[in-house]
Amino acid sequence: MTKTKIGTLEAIMLVLTVIIARTISSLPREAMARTKSATIINLIFVGIIAVLLSFLIVKLLRNFAGSDIIDISEYLGGKVFKTIIGVIFMAHFLVTSSILLRSFCESLKIVYYPMTNIIFIIALFILAVCATNRLDFNASLKTNLLIIPLVLVSLVFLFFANMNKFVPQRVFPIFGDGLFNTFVLGLSNLGCFGGLVFLYFLPPYLKQPEKMKKIAFISIGLTAIYLILCVAILLFMFSFFMKTDEIAPLYNAARFIDFGSFFQRLESVFLLIWILAFACYLSIVSKFAMSIFKKLTNIETKKPLIDLFGILILGIALIPKNYAIADIFETKIYPYLVLAIPICLGLSILILASLAKKKSKNSNLSPNQS
Repeated sequence: MTKTKIGTLEAIMLVLTVIIARTISSLPREAMARTKSATIINLIFVGIIAVLLSFLIVKLLRNFAGSDIIDISEYLGGKVFKTIIGVIFMAHFLVTSSILLRSFCESLKIVYYPMTNIIFIIALFILAVCATNRLDFNASLKTNLLIIPLVLVSLVFLFFANMNKFVPQRVFPIFGDGLFNTFVLGLSNLGCFGGLVFLYFLPPYLKQPEKMKKIAFISIGLTAIYLILCVAILLFMFSFFMKTDEIAPLYNAARFIDFGSFFQRLESVFLLIWILAFACYLSIVSKFAMSIFKKLTNIETKKPLIDLFGILILGIALIPKNYAIADIFETKIYPYLVLAIPICLGLSILILASLAKKKSKNSNLSPNQS
């Protein structure tokens, strides 16, 4: 994977995979549960913060050209610290993707396969991911480059196709439960921007590293717009989503699309697109996790890891006893993991490493100046 080079558009779609993978199950409902009718304003607010954070990440990464967060951790604290940080990020990729897989498969089971054991649905995704991971990394990226724009277009279609059912008055009160809840407690909605984590790993793989800032701005900006559209659809159509644990809310919105007797049951097409997008997400995340493991252990090839990591994802996905437990992780724990690891931990490493590099540079210059 280290020889793989990613184009600018591929990198943008890569960052977007995380948000799209969470869309079908609970993300819009989760954001609305925190900030109620003020969710659209809140997402504009946290979206601006997320863009600023992405610019800060890019600026700090420029101090270590061609290095990712694992390499920078080694510079900051040596091999032991590098191993600790590598394990944390690898666990973040594996655990979050596994639980999201469980939640997504539970949604599929409830909607289409109520009599099927959940292990078989999860296993189908694992088999598909293991088969994909045997191909070149670019194969996943090229597929992702086709699927993600299709998801974005389908969401815009979903928005306009349901406009006649919108009730704009549901946006009131415009500040929900108050300014404090919207702009202070609502900061937890930064957890929706899980794609920030990929920014730490992109520099070694970019064909044009100088476009990192452009990648960050467009990908995080599109993430914010995508989220706002998702929330707007649900807020204007189903106010009850703010109070209930409705399964796959966007799927329910798709069921309302009706263009006469010829175009019916379009929700199945939406679900197919979302399944393909989730499979792409799972493949990419597992490849990044294997890349970290390979870097930590210095093994020559990733092939022995493919089935091992597939089994590991399957095992973690089966840990929750039911959908309720998986949903608690996705809605109550995952957002704070994003705040803790990609945002707080990642930025802390970059800031400390940049300060250490600046101090080292100054100390090397001082004898010559004297």
